[in-house]
Amino acid sequence: MRTIATPISSGGTIGSTGHFRPERQAPLAIEQDLLWYTDAKTGKAWSVVSHGRPATGAEPTLREYFFERIRPLVEKALRDGNHGDWPLITLNLDLKSEEPEHLAAIWGTLGEYREWLTTAKKTADLRNREPLDVRPLLALTGESQAQKAVFYDHLPDGAQLLVFGAVETNTKDSAAAPEVIAPDAADNYHRWWNNSWRVVENAGQENAGAWTAAKESRLAELVHYAHQHNLWIRFYTLDGATSAELSCNGWFRTYNFGSKGAVVERWKAARRAGADYIASDQYEELAETLRAR
Repeated sequence: MRTIATPISSGGTIGSTGHFRPERQAPLAIEQDLLWYTDAKTGKAWSVVSHGRPATGAEPTLREYFFERIRPLVEKALRDGNHGDWPLITLNLDLKSEEPEHLAAIWGTLGEYREWLTTAKKTADLRNREPLDVRPLLALTGESQAQKAVFYDHLPDGAQLLVFGAVETNTKDSAAAPEVIAPDAADNYHRWWNNSWRVVENAGQENAGAWTAAKESRLAELVHYAHQHNLWIRFYTLDGATSAELSCNGWFRTYNFGSKGAVVERWKAARRAGADYIASDQYEELAETLRAR
């Protein structure tokens, strides 16, 4: 499953595009699930876009499925210059396996497109947040130490950071105070906070019930805490599909509020709170809702 997320405050803009339609000039974020595949016959291995095992080897690579498909949009943006709307696209890497070879391959692919990517300089002290050199594309990745080792720790001081990690979280109690769930502020590598919607509604999407003032307050508290600690904040995944839509598209029931009205109410609440990213499979309807202020 590839989940579209709509940035609603990062970069100061609200917008969405459809599923890889680069002619639409609006900010978007897309999650790409990556898996390391090894051909049993040849022993050759490479990274593929796949939600999980088993992969077949026929899956596309990140290069062909994502980077080359957005090339026209990015090259036009670079020609036109930044008019306050960069980054146009946020790439959220969801790594389904973390073999050293896989991480190295991903770093190599990012390096091929470094001129497109928002970067910062590596510092000797992780706590020193260097300013971002904002470009048309921003790459984000997960919390893991294995990823940090390759994407930050092993780089020499002064090198360009091409991708930024999420802060580590304690999720045993999703109803805990924000400082318990995410105790660390942003640093030079960790720039964002990724959250299941359960931190807002502990029962989960399927059993959420009515939207209440207490839930709205909880959402606002989480967003405020993130921004006070210089973090972008993302919530996933907010769907309001019918049973037929779930079956047809292969969307997860655990992400589904069960009705369009229920999810729209929460989309609007997330916008009011100032969340930076809302993830939804129903990205076009989400975009329409956000535009209809």
